[in-house]
Amino acid sequence: MKIGIIGLGYVGLPLAIKFAESGAKVIGFDVDKEKTDSLNEGKSYIKHISSEDLLSQVLKERLVATTDFSRIQELQAVLICVPTPLNGKREPDLSYVLNTAKTIAPYIQTGMVISLESTTYPGTTEEELRPVLEAGSGFRVGTDFHLVYSPEREDPGNPDSEVSKIPKVIGGCTQKCLDKGKTIYSIAIESLVEVSSCRVAEATKITENIFRCVNIALVNELKVIYNEMDIDIWEVIEAAKTKPFGYMPFYPGPGLGGHCIPIDPFYLSWQAKQKNLEARFIELAGDVNLEMPNYVIRRCEEELTNRDMALKGSRVLVLGIAYKPDVDDMRESPSIELMGILRSKEAIVHYSDPHIPIFPKLREHSFNLKSVELTAEVISEYDLVLLATNHAGFDYNLILEHALIIVDTRGVYKKGTENIVFA
Repeated sequence: MKIGIIGLGYVGLPLAIKFAESGAKVIGFDVDKEKTDSLNEGKSYIKHISSEDLLSQVLKERLVATTDFSRIQELQAVLICVPTPLNGKREPDLSYVLNTAKTIAPYIQTGMVISLESTTYPGTTEEELRPVLEAGSGFRVGTDFHLVYSPEREDPGNPDSEVSKIPKVIGGCTQKCLDKGKTIYSIAIESLVEVSSCRVAEATKITENIFRCVNIALVNELKVIYNEMDIDIWEVIEAAKTKPFGYMPFYPGPGLGGHCIPIDPFYLSWQAKQKNLEARFIELAGDVNLEMPNYVIRRCEEELTNRDMALKGSRVLVLGIAYKPDVDDMRESPSIELMGILRSKEAIVHYSDPHIPIFPKLREHSFNLKSVELTAEVISEYDLVLLATNHAGFDYNLILEHALIIVDTRGVYKKGTENIVFA
């Protein structure tokens, strides 16, 4: 079996590796030549995937990367793992999916299976992707080639998360599409969850992410309320989660990050508006979570004011710019928003992150910075240390001992220390 993976990022690359390790021949496609060249040289650009793994004999023989999309015609199956971001109006941007479809359509072969893995709103596969593929190929879905939707369930940075062992939802445009898609995925995935249509599969994925978004918004709101009552939200959550039924812990933070939770719920709220429906929970949760960076900065300003200092001109060290602990993934990281607000208020901003030594180029923000090494002398030079991402590699005792003010957004520290502020 020869399988293509389009998009070699945090979703596509682990999937490509797993299919190759499971015996398939895999061609990875990406528009970024640096990525394809790195993979062909056995050099990983994702922290939790080692270069040693890429240099294994199995992957050297079974996995190749290219920017040449004409090689689609060599394949029996193509899995699309490209971004589905929002535009400036918080509306779905399907350009990556649809441009990919236009690119591959001329190379579709009879009997080929096409699967979309990118998170999107219900109806995308049937109503948006299918017409582009059929028009560009001259073939018909369910007759000449097969189209399915099977959403990714990748958990970057979780050492216990293994692609092959995470149950995978799959729905097809027709029963034959579903059967063919299951045949492909069963090569690498142990458990497949069959649903009745692509729309149900799309709704399943977006429901998972809305569930998390709404519950995170709830604890973020409780954090603000309990802070005014001098109650530690993290202590409350630790006590509440001892209940063996009816409660699931979610944790507050400085905002939402990652490729799913800050974005995907708005795909459904947008679609609801197209049908003259209101997704009130989703919109409210989004507003609460989007406000968190501003809340954190207000807490920083309050604490500096209490010490007869101003944020303007203050030296602020942001700890952690990845969106979650112990990864090098900055997608939608709230740390970037925090740094942007700090800079707009004329604070002097630096950062420390053991996983991101140099601040990368981003579309909306540009910081010409390198990660600061944490020493007692360096920490003591800052007016305020803002703990944004709780990496395991930070020496929290050293920080506590030498920082003038620590604004803790992750509940790392406990109440009762003079220089700790929770936000």
